[in-house]
Amino acid sequence: MTKENLILLADAYKYSHHKLYIPGTEYIYSYLESRGGKFEETVFYGLQYLLMEYLQGVVITKEKIDEAESELKEVFGRNDVFDRTKFEYIIEKHGGRLPVRIKAVPEGTVTATHNVLMTIENTDPKCFWLTNFLETLLMQVWYPCTVATMSREIKKVVNKYYNETASAASFAGIDFVLNDFGFRGASSVESAGWGGSAHLINFAGSDTIIASTFAKRYYKAPAAPGLSIPATEHSIMTLLGEPGEKEIFKHVLDAFPTGTIACVSDSYNIIRACEEYWGTELKEQILKREGTLVIRPDSGDAVQTLLRIFEVLTEKFGYTVNEKGYKVLPPQVRVIQGDGISYSSIPGIYEALKNAGISAENLVLGMGGALLQRVNRDTQEYALKCAHAVVNGKDINVQKNPLELDANGNTRVSFKKSKSGKQVLVKQDGKFVTMPESQAVGLKDELVTVFENGEIKTSYTFNDIKNRAQI
Repeated sequence: MTKENLILLADAYKYSHHKLYIPGTEYIYSYLESRGGKFEETVFYGLQYLLMEYLQGVVITKEKIDEAESELKEVFGRNDVFDRTKFEYIIEKHGGRLPVRIKAVPEGTVTATHNVLMTIENTDPKCFWLTNFLETLLMQVWYPCTVATMSREIKKVVNKYYNETASAASFAGIDFVLNDFGFRGASSVESAGWGGSAHLINFAGSDTIIASTFAKRYYKAPAAPGLSIPATEHSIMTLLGEPGEKEIFKHVLDAFPTGTIACVSDSYNIIRACEEYWGTELKEQILKREGTLVIRPDSGDAVQTLLRIFEVLTEKFGYTVNEKGYKVLPPQVRVIQGDGISYSSIPGIYEALKNAGISAENLVLGMGGALLQRVNRDTQEYALKCAHAVVNGKDINVQKNPLELDANGNTRVSFKKSKSGKQVLVKQDGKFVTMPESQAVGLKDELVTVFENGEIKTSYTFNDIKNRAQI
């Protein structure tokens, strides 16, 4: 269990809400959705980690209440905001377990945006304030969902160019085309594990080992789903200076005479490295290897650099032409581009190779900060909003419906308009559709109870999730 105090894992303004809800409030029901954003589809992933690490079991104790009381007196500078009796009640009545029910779409499910993905409601009327108190923490599921979504969208791009230019035999390697290089660019170890495991739903290549740890620890992955290979860095390649670069290249080949190995080759002159060292003086050793040398450029314009590299490599090593009419290097030589890779740059790279007659199967990618860090909650416009309440025994459908002013001062309906009433997710004609519970009589709700009163009720394995997210 995490060392963090759950009572302190909320935005400060939440602690005043128990007083601000209208007297007589008994139940608050809220839902999560992607309100749109960069991609038309979204992958739901990562809630199980939050449930296991932060919410399950006894999470409210006297010691934690004491700590929170002291901290929040400092935060607010007054004694009438935090009410410890609200949390003491959870200990007395529920043994420190959270009286809430969370339903969610099975993890790995891909839906169009604007669909309900998760709902939460209190199960004890005296804890009406708890539903949205938990919003701050639960809302962070936007992060693994967004990484999983973007990674999957990149896989769509990769599939497109493989379908257009790659040989049928090469399709088995698609899972290793996009490799996660993002650990050092992530904001925390938790981010790297959570977001890195989200990427592994779609691809198997990763240097972020903590991502596999998360998949095994929280999702019962039977073995590390993120795989990697030996590879050099510039500190290795530059130890003998520019005159000694070729010697180090040969040492790399000697150190791993079989299997796949990657070697960064732009320390001084990437064209010379490909033309003279790899493509001439070390050519025979490379072609005799039982394995693949993956040459890595790491600077310059990605498109122009790759076009020039492939021009040199096809000239030096030769090539075959696959059944779709595109050039393929010998299996002992491939290229990895790990600099400047993002969702926006990848299509241009593959399109340039296609126009040059180079098959997509010659290239793999490494993606760092753009994969795990260059995302935010607004990438897919995630929001958690109240849609239903019970006040003094009366059911109330709740809705936010702002009237906005645009840049010209004209009024418009906001995309932030929320759903009204309890929601269900149903399948119609093979597609997910969200509708009010009152309109879904006889239809199966795809949302599953995953957490209730401190217990995880449904859990998913990593293999389950990968299967659901398949393109």
